[in-house]
Amino acid sequence: MADQPFHPDLRFARLLPRGPIRPRSVPLIRALLRLQARFSREGATIEQVDDDVAVRLSLPPSGRSPAPALLWIHGGGMVIGTAAMDDRLCRRISDELDVVVASVEYRLAPEHPFPTPLDDCAAALTWLAGRPNVDRTRIAIGGMSAGGGLAAGLSLWARDRSDVRPVLQMLVYPMIDDRTTRRTDVDGRKLRMWDASSNRYGWQSYLGDAAGGDVSPLAAPARASDLAGLPPAWIGVGTHDLFHDEDVRYAERLEAAGVPCVLHVVPGAYHGFDAVESSAPVSRDFLRRQLGALDQALNGDGSGRRASG
Repeated sequence: MADQPFHPDLRFARLLPRGPIRPRSVPLIRALLRLQARFSREGATIEQVDDDVAVRLSLPPSGRSPAPALLWIHGGGMVIGTAAMDDRLCRRISDELDVVVASVEYRLAPEHPFPTPLDDCAAALTWLAGRPNVDRTRIAIGGMSAGGGLAAGLSLWARDRSDVRPVLQMLVYPMIDDRTTRRTDVDGRKLRMWDASSNRYGWQSYLGDAAGGDVSPLAAPARASDLAGLPPAWIGVGTHDLFHDEDVRYAERLEAAGVPCVLHVVPGAYHGFDAVESSAPVSRDFLRRQLGALDQALNGDGSGRRASG
């Protein structure tokens, strides 16, 4: 895949950094994202789950209740990011599918290594399922990048430790295998926005003392030996994404375990391409596919709006 060109719709790919996340850059990026969160105008309300966890909540425009719901988990390599940075996406999902969307403000590594971020997401899932305006039998969980990894870990947690049964895990180029940090065969020339150095920093920060040792499958879902009984999955990733190989293998293993899984691979797409170049036709198609999968899982009986292009 190293010789494959960037997707022709992604015109900024050659100008982007391979991996902007480094220990020295994290404080500045966090400060900028906090500033962005203060000026978000997408209409989400902030609800407190407990003393440590909050969600940004978008409600269905029709006011239907109880409504299907999506628990969304933002990305950021486990070390940066805020729920507010996905406000526009969450608002669109809520509006087009007529569902509740709750985006989790989980605590970040390295200050809060595993299992704290996953515990925060589990608390949010339990809280969401207990709301009277939510149909607990029609809850999806999803996220992108590190958020996708947390969504995959949360699916394992829900299967084994909860009475909440998500109907879909939406995994957008998920970060699911710490063992990718050991690879020496990755050609980094076509990687953008997340490279091997960023990956090592993200995983070391998240795993803390467990890095390089006995890693829980709840932290790195690709390590799980048993994937049977998990929710159906949608996985999307580009061929120029560092997570491509681990994501494709995970999709294959889900299918082998009897878990329905749709795998969508985008030729020539880099990590986070749909967020960086959201107006590109390939990015719009990528989002339409996600909306379609969510719509089918949450509104399969036809009770809600259908996803539009």
